[in-house]
Amino acid sequence: MNKPVFQKKIIGASSFASPLGQLRDEVDSIELYVPKLGLYDGRRLIKERINELCDIFSTGSTLTTMHAPYYSDTPNYPGELVVDTASMGKTQFKLMEECIYLAGQLECSVVVVHPGIITGEKEKCFGRMIGNLGRLARSAENCGVTLGLENKEGTNPLNLCCEPGEYMRAIEEVDSPNLAATFDIGHANLTCGGDQLKLQDFIKELDNVVHVHVHDNTGIISEKYFGDLHGAPGEGCIDFSVLSELHCKGVYNLEVFSMDNVRKGKKMLEELN
Repeated sequence: MNKPVFQKKIIGASSFASPLGQLRDEVDSIELYVPKLGLYDGRRLIKERINELCDIFSTGSTLTTMHAPYYSDTPNYPGELVVDTASMGKTQFKLMEECIYLAGQLECSVVVVHPGIITGEKEKCFGRMIGNLGRLARSAENCGVTLGLENKEGTNPLNLCCEPGEYMRAIEEVDSPNLAATFDIGHANLTCGGDQLKLQDFIKELDNVVHVHVHDNTGIISEKYFGDLHGAPGEGCIDFSVLSELHCKGVYNLEVFSMDNVRKGKKMLEELN
């Protein structure tokens, strides 16, 4: 069997893996994970911290993407920054629009947004999410950025946009040039139960992927994070050669928790090129 041929990838890593200075020396792009960047005091933006962040990226060639606030009920996630895109009010729109505006200032190529949570009738939740994402996409257009809707893991029954059909339907119904796909291979592996043939079929159904999240897991639900362990490539069961099916020219962002795991992931992605 011939080894897949890849175009050279832009390799990035999430800011929660290491201090920004260390990441700039290791990868081409940094995904700025807003919930844990220290930008907020409660829901109030800290102007000095924003200025500091802008200064950091005003020089040098490091690219940036951004991960917007999202829904989480885990103890280590700041409760003031919870955003369910299927149920948004004035406060949640303010948080997301601040994030999109900052992404425009920093010239981020993509702002990652999560699908919503099922809190009642699924189709009504889906419809509300479409309306909210449409409004956010208009804000993104005004700021010159693209939103990347992320697929979620099917091990959590409350998640929308786990299966590829519903995921692509959401992007199609918003129908905006400023909303595309951030494909999360770890989430897809959980949705596919660790079956690599199913994962390959999942990827074949995707379109308009502008950004990729790279991390590993066993494909099995667990008490911790519904199995979404965000391990380094090689710590789970994912055959990352399936990335050849994507033909994505955007950033392949390592969503892992340490500098050692960033280096492991970077080595894997470089070997695929």
